[in-house]
Amino acid sequence: MEQINIAKKRILLLGINFSPELTGIGKYSGEMIDWLIKNGYDCTVVTSFPYYPNWSVQQPYRGLFYKKEVNDTGDLRVYRCPLYVPSVPTGKKRILHDISFFFTSLLMMLYLLFKPKSDYVFCVAPPFHLGFLSALYCFLKGSKMIYHIQDLQIEAARDLGVIKNQSLFAIMLKMEKFIMKRAAYVSTISAGMLEKVALKTDKKILMFPNWVDVEEFHPINKRDELKQQWGFTPADKIVLYSGSIGEKQGLESLISIANDFQHHASIQFIICGNGPYRNKLQQMASDKKLFNISFLPLQPLHIFNEFLNMSDVHLVLQKKNACDLMMPSKLAGILSSGGLALVTAERGSTLHKIIREHNMGVVINCEDESLLASTILACCSGDHQARTLNARAYAMRELNREVILKRLFSELETGVEFKTSVPKVKEIKTELVFSNHN
Repeated sequence: MEQINIAKKRILLLGINFSPELTGIGKYSGEMIDWLIKNGYDCTVVTSFPYYPNWSVQQPYRGLFYKKEVNDTGDLRVYRCPLYVPSVPTGKKRILHDISFFFTSLLMMLYLLFKPKSDYVFCVAPPFHLGFLSALYCFLKGSKMIYHIQDLQIEAARDLGVIKNQSLFAIMLKMEKFIMKRAAYVSTISAGMLEKVALKTDKKILMFPNWVDVEEFHPINKRDELKQQWGFTPADKIVLYSGSIGEKQGLESLISIANDFQHHASIQFIICGNGPYRNKLQQMASDKKLFNISFLPLQPLHIFNEFLNMSDVHLVLQKKNACDLMMPSKLAGILSSGGLALVTAERGSTLHKIIREHNMGVVINCEDESLLASTILACCSGDHQARTLNARAYAMRELNREVILKRLFSELETGVEFKTSVPKVKEIKTELVFSNHN
């Protein structure tokens, strides 16, 4: 019979994404649970089978119904629930995707009511309506709920045109308000999102940013050698987009830019990752017979730091109507590896403010293809060392996984914020090459 250590603090995490997903929300939820296990917590996870970013259930999980996984030490139990996974996630299909997990995870949450009480329930949104299940569990078991907002899903659905009915939008906001009222804590990942969430609730909102392992992701001073390992020459300038390939990134512009850049033989584009729009982009590149753009699968974790260090320019692209509703998770790894980030973000957004304030990358307006093209050219020339040094310093100070998780759980346990011992590194200030566009 399964034994649970009742002397340990117990955490229940409810979220649609979890390990072994390598990108997005699942990556951070998995890493948080790993940290909790190492720090003496007993953890239970209710999640789905891994499907992101491919939008296809990964092997060896295909064809399964419910599945329970227990680690060797018995202090982690993962309950995986079936769900509908559309191969092409349109707006309506994503709604069905979220609803299917709501009902299958409901059965598991009811089952857990007959198991020992968890002290804290982490509910990771989206999907936002999972908060109802967490609220029910906490009401019946007397647990404390932390409602953690990774994306402002309702606003994003409206702004991306998934929700067009204003009455439905208003109802969903009321549902979300009901959930937050019943949470002990509400947390989110960026200052801009915190400001937006603060308009919805009078609860104290915790800053719980996505992090990076600063030991695993670090600068490497052998870029020429790394480029050759991936089949490029030392003279090539590598412009990399790595991450989910979906509608909110606006990657179609890269095909057009690569087509215009064919006379810049040394500039090579890489689109790395998986997603519902990858085949469409590959077909577009094939139709134009482009020789300067490559499509690669998501790189394994053990070589991903080298892959980042191989690249000269890292693209973090967003559409205007999704700006500041979500914080790109890929940015943390870029900064920690000392990469030069070229970010599209509207003036006044969190990303725009933070990159300008710390001079740790280049930021331009969203959805301006001509500006993006000219800025890529500028980034492929000149000396950007000051920015890349600032990027690494910021990651060490502000995105350190150990510091972020200790700070959060210290505040949950004691109500007193954990004070970081990481020294503040003075950013290097330089004249902004792109000041007329920032």
